[in-house]
Amino acid sequence: MGTFVTTWAAGDYPAMARRLMPVAQEVVTAAATGPDDRVVDVATGTGNAAILAARRGARTVGVDLEPALVELARRRAADDGLAVDWRVGDAGRLPLPDDSADVVLSVFGVIYANDHEVAARELSRVCAPSGRVVLAAWTPGSLLPAMGQVLGGYLPPPPPGGAPPSRWGDRTSVGQLLAAADLRITSTVVHRLGLSFANADAATSLLIDTAGHVVTERERLVAEGRWDALRADLRAFVGDRGVADGGQFRLEAEYLLTTAAPAPAATP
Repeated sequence: MGTFVTTWAAGDYPAMARRLMPVAQEVVTAAATGPDDRVVDVATGTGNAAILAARRGARTVGVDLEPALVELARRRAADDGLAVDWRVGDAGRLPLPDDSADVVLSVFGVIYANDHEVAARELSRVCAPSGRVVLAAWTPGSLLPAMGQVLGGYLPPPPPGGAPPSRWGDRTSVGQLLAAADLRITSTVVHRLGLSFANADAATSLLIDTAGHVVTERERLVAEGRWDALRADLRAFVGDRGVADGGQFRLEAEYLLTTAAPAPAATP
């Protein structure tokens, strides 16, 4: 993908984004996004949810920290003849005014913010008092968080003091996180996304090739003689998690769909 600012654009993330489109559809449907709604898609990536909202006639803004992904999203929307306001920005400091969105969405995006509490407050800040927030997050122990545990010994440690992204996929934890930002949960539903491949080797390759934070460490790990071990560990993990399904190999990724709204103002 050429020059990139974050590791999100270092690998073939668009290939994973295409696999995640059904989740974006679930999120946009759960948000009941309609014509003329003001919609913000936080950490939009290649624009899945933002584009779906725009197709419904919403006035949509897509925000992401990675300019290369924003440019891909921009091209996708242009190819569809859709008007979306694409902006480069951090989930912890959204480039938007207060109360500027009727619908705030994030599909496996805000969960990767460096500071979860700050990001939750930003979701709340840009959401209008009558608006709603809809989020998709991997549940603890599901496919992607478990993959992170397998690869942890090969990759640089996470920033000190950081919390795992799957915190947003736990009903209790996300409830506490959002409540502290004056958002109250109105619904949580666990969903499962099926990912089909020709075989376990193809699944392993996709999980590596689309993970920019893994791709960027390949040269170092090859030099250390550890790249093949990483791939072997991930292949074993994939083999344990997957099942044969009608001549294909299938992995299942569980996620939590959370809907929230601004908490009512306290009565004096």
